[in-house]
Amino acid sequence: MSKRYQFNEEQIVELETLRKRNKDKNVEKRIKALLLYATGEKCERIAEQTEYAKTYITELVSRYRDNGISVIAGGNYGGNHRNLSLAEEESLLEPFKNAAKAGQMIGVNEIKCAYEEAIGRPLTSNGQIYDVLHRHGWRKVKPRSKHPNKATDEEIESSKKLTQWSEMNW
Repeated sequence: MSKRYQFNEEQIVELETLRKRNKDKNVEKRIKALLLYATGEKCERIAEQTEYAKTYITELVSRYRDNGISVIAGGNYGGNHRNLSLAEEESLLEPFKNAAKAGQMIGVNEIKCAYEEAIGRPLTSNGQIYDVLHRHGWRKVKPRSKHPNKATDEEIESSKKLTQWSEMNW
């Protein structure tokens, strides 16, 4: 049977102060599980109270033991998983921007190929290149559509004259 990890007083005080200033309910639940474990509660009882699996509770304790409070207090997702920095993306798009200002038609596939070459691997989806373009203010510009059987401007004006309510006499 393995030896149970023992929390010292400093760790318990650290968890309690974090619990007081915490506003995230998921972090609160993890802190509660650790505090229950620190008071000597069995993993089965902690699992019932927190609705965590027993294995997750032991994993939580070992992660806290190895890495400290930062593992418990959230911020594990990191965000901003871009391949290039904003400045690198800007410099990559600069030639395409100049070509667009000169009146050339720029295709997304050209930009995607240059981007994949810059990062050294293919993109997993086309949405990633559109995210890059959106981040830098690019948008798709296309002409306004016209119906093939649209009435002429004269017909439109004449129909307006026929149906104006202000000119009707009752």
